[in-house]
Amino acid sequence: MTNPRKPFLLNVGFLISASTGYNREFDFYLSTLSEEDDDVLLSEIQGRVKISRTPQGLLVEGKFNAQTHLECVRCLEEYDHKLQWSFTELYAFSLNNVTDSGLLVPDDAQLDLEDLVRDGALLEIPISPICKPDCQGLCIECGQNLNMGDCGHVELQDKIS
Repeated sequence: MTNPRKPFLLNVGFLISASTGYNREFDFYLSTLSEEDDDVLLSEIQGRVKISRTPQGLLVEGKFNAQTHLECVRCLEEYDHKLQWSFTELYAFSLNNVTDSGLLVPDDAQLDLEDLVRDGALLEIPISPICKPDCQGLCIECGQNLNMGDCGHVELQDKIS
């Protein structure tokens, strides 16, 4: 049973004392994930994390998917966008084995993976989200959403050009 306040907090003490090569998988499901200062709301987060004992530390491999609500840059309509991401990080046993991420196995053997999950999701959000590949956008004359219908200005623009 996971802690509802810290759903990505794992006690990995048993993995630290296990032999090299031992691994364990953890499944996750969370209906929403958001912070007060975060303007991105993730919903329907599903994933699996595999933690393997290595001589250097604990190798954490995760695969996740979720949905977020975005605004299309062409038509300004809101839509649900599916995200998929994965990550691989090493939580080192000592400073000698630390990777560029600088992660160490905490003394209390409690790994909080929330930052890894959130950062992976944020990296997958498109800079210029588009609701669908054939989105027509807005009319430059009147501002009507051209996906809803033709306003008559598009033909005028084509003749002027």
